[in-house]
Amino acid sequence: MDRILIPDIQSSPDTRQIPIDKVGVKGLRYPIRVKDRQKGYQHTVGLFDLFVSLPHLFKGTHMSRFIEVLNEFRGEISMEKFQEILEKTKGKLQAQSAHMNVEFPYFIDKMAPVTGTPGLMSYTCFMRGALADRFDLIVGVEVPVTTVCPCSKEISEYGAHNQRGLVRVQLRFKKFFWIEEIIEIVESSVSSEVYSLLKRPDEKFVTEKAYDNPMFVEDVVRSALSRLREKNNFPWYRIEAETFESIHNHSAYALIEKDFSPEPDCFQGVTPTRFNGSL
Repeated sequence: MDRILIPDIQSSPDTRQIPIDKVGVKGLRYPIRVKDRQKGYQHTVGLFDLFVSLPHLFKGTHMSRFIEVLNEFRGEISMEKFQEILEKTKGKLQAQSAHMNVEFPYFIDKMAPVTGTPGLMSYTCFMRGALADRFDLIVGVEVPVTTVCPCSKEISEYGAHNQRGLVRVQLRFKKFFWIEEIIEIVESSVSSEVYSLLKRPDEKFVTEKAYDNPMFVEDVVRSALSRLREKNNFPWYRIEAETFESIHNHSAYALIEKDFSPEPDCFQGVTPTRFNGSL
């Protein structure tokens, strides 16, 4: 049987002379395995964006090749493998730059503070990498927290308003670190950490602990920054705190960003600006 030649439309020339910065696939769910400090590894599901640059010469990119690269690294997607994955993507699609974002839930067994009742806490984590002339990677985690308002406590005869919040930390780093390290830093920088399961003695403990440690969002980001500095591992970090106020029709928000190394051109625009964790 004669072989049928199928035209490669994506590789056909485009006459408009306009290059595209990023083209690829977005919102792809894919199983991954990530390092777990306690258990070695845990299996979870990542939400992926994969992009490459497209020269003005070509009409389009080959979307299926992004999936082919992921298939090659199935079960091996990690901080250590990120550069290799981007190198393979860049080469396979003959691009000048490659980008990959992955967001995933990370689960930690967490004991209630008094009764020791076990519960499973979920944290949103992400990795965002780019490779052009050089490689860059940002790793981050979003941590649910509780805060008590210092002003409310000071001016009230009894009680103080408290609220749930989120702290998002994004990092460039010099050497490997555990996700749990960053979660612990955040949870030690707020009025109280959040648990998935509390019995009455635990609830009493958490409520009183938060009341004894009132914090503004400004306090939260400053405290987290101070603890990150002690690690001496992060040349760039961005810390955001948002509390969903219980007595106001708005959120309270604070941000600190410190950069001790120039941001590569290839990574411009990749650092997320939205707080809700969307890719």
